[in-house]
Amino acid sequence: MQTTGTKHTQRSRATRAALVSAARALFAERGYAGVGTEEIVRAAGVTRGALYHQFRDKTDLFDATVRTVEAELTERIAGQVMTDAADPVGALKAGARAFLDAFAEPDVERILLLDAPGVLGWRRWREIGQEHGLGVITAALEAALAGGATAGRPVPPLAHILLGALDEAALMVAHADDPEAARAEMTEALEHLVDGLLARNG
Repeated sequence: MQTTGTKHTQRSRATRAALVSAARALFAERGYAGVGTEEIVRAAGVTRGALYHQFRDKTDLFDATVRTVEAELTERIAGQVMTDAADPVGALKAGARAFLDAFAEPDVERILLLDAPGVLGWRRWREIGQEHGLGVITAALEAALAGGATAGRPVPPLAHILLGALDEAALMVAHADDPEAARAEMTEALEHLVDGLLARNG
C-alpha cells in the first residue's frame, strides 16, 4: 500500500515532468522569449502555483528543460550510436557525427544552442554540457587507449578539448547561412581532430 508521502512524491514528480514536457514543446516552437508562464501551465494542465512550487521562475524551468534535452541527447548517442561502432576511435567519430546531426532537430537546436547560452549564461550552459557529455567522452577515450591507441596527453584534458570542439562546431552549424554545408565541414574537422589526438600502436 502506498503511503501519503509516496503518493505526494509521485504527484510532485508527475507535475514537474508535465511542466518540463509542456515547456520543451513551447520553447522549441517559439523560443524562450516568446513563451509565457501562463501558457506553460495551461499546456501542462497545472496551476500557476504548482509551477512556482516546482521551479523558482521561468529561467529555472528552462534550466530543467535544457538538462532534460541534454540528458536525452547524451543517452541516445552513447547508448545507440557509439556502442554500434567497430572500435573505440570509430565510436568517437560516430558520436561526433551523431552529435552534430542531432542539432538538425529543431527542438535540440533551439533549446540547446540558440537559447541556452544566452538565457542561462555561458558558464551554466557549459556546466550542463560537461555534466552529461564529459563522462561519455572520457570513457570513449579511455576505451580507445585500452584498445591500442596512444595519446600525447592524459585523458582529462583531451576530453575537455573534444567537448569544447563539439560545442563550438555545433554553434558554427547553428549560425551558418548553409547549415548542411557547415555540418559536413565541421564533421570532417572533428574526425581529423580525433585522428590527431589519437594514434594506433604498431
